[in-house]
Amino acid sequence: MKNRNYYEQRGDMIWEVHTNQKVIALTFDDGPDPSETDQILKVLHEYHAKCTFFAIGKRIAAYPDVAKRVIAEGHELANHTYNHIYFKKPISEQQIHQELALTENEIIKISGKRSALFRPPGGMYDETLIDVSNSMGLKPVLWSWHQDTRDWNRPGVYSISTKVIRNAHNGDIVLFHDHVHGQSQTRQALQIILPELEKRGFRFITVSEMIRLSNTQQVDMY
Repeated sequence: MKNRNYYEQRGDMIWEVHTNQKVIALTFDDGPDPSETDQILKVLHEYHAKCTFFAIGKRIAAYPDVAKRVIAEGHELANHTYNHIYFKKPISEQQIHQELALTENEIIKISGKRSALFRPPGGMYDETLIDVSNSMGLKPVLWSWHQDTRDWNRPGVYSISTKVIRNAHNGDIVLFHDHVHGQSQTRQALQIILPELEKRGFRFITVSEMIRLSNTQQVDMY
């Protein structure tokens, strides 16, 4: 049966990473946003956190300077489609390729290189999406099921921060957004999450760093 376990064992798709080291990957979807991404970057800088931003291609084109800042500050810029398409099953191979290729073009324009990761909007996927993205050199990445903050729905700063802190495990991939409709609560939640998890010994690294990490390797300190 081709389920999560099947794809994880093959290394075709990632939900989280198994490691005995105290590392977590914070991820941000749907940006860049000139206001929210800027505020989030300031908090991340304060706590020496390196994270992964799954960016929408048309928003990279609209706000290239914000996307450049993400990279300049040591974070990872990854593919989140060009138009934030929710791929409904059965998913069209042509549509996947077009959405990913257009976004890769924007990423290359500002960084000079391709990205390595891709997150399908809404977490929607099927075998075609996995095959096409992998063939393009883009590893599909979702998130730890216990670390979906639903910050896009603005459930409250306490709800967002408590969700992450109470459920924190080694190798978690946490889902946030750096572009939401309405007043974002993500920055305020991060100001609670980052110092608390840092106090507990966690370090915040990019998804690609997490993927490369094995139980015997050491994480470079900032």
